[in-house]
Amino acid sequence: MLSGQRPVLGINGLGRIGKLTLWHHIGRRHFSEIVVNIGRNVGTKLEDIARYIEKDSTYGSLHTYLHGYKADRVITDLNEESGRMVVDGIPVTVLRQTRNPKEIPWREHGVKLVVDATGKYTDPTLMPDAKGGAARGHIEAGADKVIVSAPFKIREKGVQMPDDAKTLVLGINDHEFEPKRHAIISGASCTTTCLAYMVKPLLDYFGADKILSVSMATIHGSTGSQEVLDRLPAAGATDLRKNRSIFNNIILTTTGAAKTLGLVIPAMNTIGFIAESVRVPVSTGSLIILVAAMRDESENPVINRKLINSIYRDAGQKDGRGFIRFTEEQNVSSDIIGMYGPATIIEGNETHTRTAVVSLDLRALLASSGTQVPADALTTVKVPITQAVIYGWYDNELGSYTNMLGGLTTKIAASVYQ
Repeated sequence: MLSGQRPVLGINGLGRIGKLTLWHHIGRRHFSEIVVNIGRNVGTKLEDIARYIEKDSTYGSLHTYLHGYKADRVITDLNEESGRMVVDGIPVTVLRQTRNPKEIPWREHGVKLVVDATGKYTDPTLMPDAKGGAARGHIEAGADKVIVSAPFKIREKGVQMPDDAKTLVLGINDHEFEPKRHAIISGASCTTTCLAYMVKPLLDYFGADKILSVSMATIHGSTGSQEVLDRLPAAGATDLRKNRSIFNNIILTTTGAAKTLGLVIPAMNTIGFIAESVRVPVSTGSLIILVAAMRDESENPVINRKLINSIYRDAGQKDGRGFIRFTEEQNVSSDIIGMYGPATIIEGNETHTRTAVVSLDLRALLASSGTQVPADALTTVKVPITQAVIYGWYDNELGSYTNMLGGLTTKIAASVYQ
């Protein structure tokens, strides 16, 4: 448990990430109490909420997650009037009065750190009294820090990121957190977290100047933005795929991973980068296919499958925290569901490279800039370019993202509850 003041964690929202964030912190026991805001009445009684917390269609039961298959139920002492229950020995209070962050009684419950897992309050520029609410409302309600479990999205074009807002990924740039400066933190996304751990080893080894371009596609499990069955699109909707059934389709969608990665690893802003995403009908367990084109300066190209795999194997061994895991096993998506710790699982069996030699006509390049080229000058240069394809698995819910977000939360909490 965190030292210093009695640490109380607030969680706003009890959807997929909110619920699994609760599971994570019950299991890690860094907080003496947890307060969860749902902001509305659900079911008919507190026991209905307790059963929702206890059971999960993807990960099984909470008591099995915490203590194994022979464990008994761990939710006890339900108090309907106060909304209080005890979960594996830790008091958990469920609030159901309001959804607007500025009206949530965090101060009354001693909450100084809030994880907003609603996916709704992602604009750090909005003030607490903004229509519909804002992340800053949590601070007005008593919190010192807010961690948003989604990438920042500034609604108004041309508005700069506030000085007190910061995007952080545990183990990548969390050392840039300044307790006296940063009040609203984005924990990025599951895809950006995995992607950061796939890109950073390449940057550390080759340097940004040798990486010419990077592209990625995430084959992503379904999320709450997909429909169970086909339905009419909402008024003004432009993406007509979002109203189609995830049960029956592979659905093209978008990802902000490229933009968010530039906030976490600024060197990526100097490299051409494209990110694409599709949703597939699985509950979780996703895959990034990363393609990197690199300049190989040797006469005999040395960037090959063996080198790429050794880069990731070494990165995993040096990390020491298990955030990068390298394997040469043959996996399918269900194999990595619930795998605790890694932000990415690199499947080395599928790494492959191809090298092509590109001939550059220097005379044509220089002539286009108005530079005179001597007649006897060497005008053709051959440059080997190697394209590497790397596969990285990630559990986009509990195993990878929520655990990484939980570690970041604990780090920030240490600066709050001193």
